[in-house]
Amino acid sequence: MENDLKQLEQEIIACRKCPRLVAWREEVARVKRKAYRDQEYWGKPVPGFGDPNARLLILGLAPAAHGANRTGRMFTGDGSGDFFIPALYRAGFANQPSSKSRTDGLRLIDCWLTASARCAPPANKPTTEELNNCRPWLEAEFDLLPNIQGVVLLGKIAFDNLLKLPGYSDLSKKEYRFAHNALYQPGGLSWMLCSYHPSMQNTQTGRLTKEMFDQIWQRARQLLTSSLDTV
Repeated sequence: MENDLKQLEQEIIACRKCPRLVAWREEVARVKRKAYRDQEYWGKPVPGFGDPNARLLILGLAPAAHGANRTGRMFTGDGSGDFFIPALYRAGFANQPSSKSRTDGLRLIDCWLTASARCAPPANKPTTEELNNCRPWLEAEFDLLPNIQGVVLLGKIAFDNLLKLPGYSDLSKKEYRFAHNALYQPGGLSWMLCSYHPSMQNTQTGRLTKEMFDQIWQRARQLLTSSLDTV
């Protein structure tokens, strides 16, 4: 299984399906932000990472231009990661409360972190076609992570993207709507727990507070624990 995940990682990194995203991610990596002028940017698609035996899958939006597109790891080296990773740590899903580089020793525990789009998009807005191009990578991750019991969805784009996967696409869009802390448990599928995305637009405006975010991870932890009780 781990070898298959490594193979998938290499296939994702080599992807060049979306000309607009390829051009943007590489331009950002070439021009760089002044604060990171002396650093080598990743500038490629960013694969998911985490625990191959994970019971929880976390689905976000896309790499940040000067975050994961620079560091090569999801939620690493940007403001969203500075809010997100400490929350995972407090809930016991990470071994440390910071995420600065691919070599900083961060290890995720019982969770797998991935994204709806694997390349940094202009204005953080991938197109429908670009999301469609990326969706097979997410399907492959589900296939290679056999222990997944639930999914935490960071933002509406992640929610909508999951509802286009096999099985989930049959769910009624009237009954399944995105809302912060909304929980859905469709029969035969992994449960879905929704959260506002930990973007700086949400965290700095108070739309998503530390307490609200901690509630998401505490609830996810409780759902995983309760599922053990039924085995």
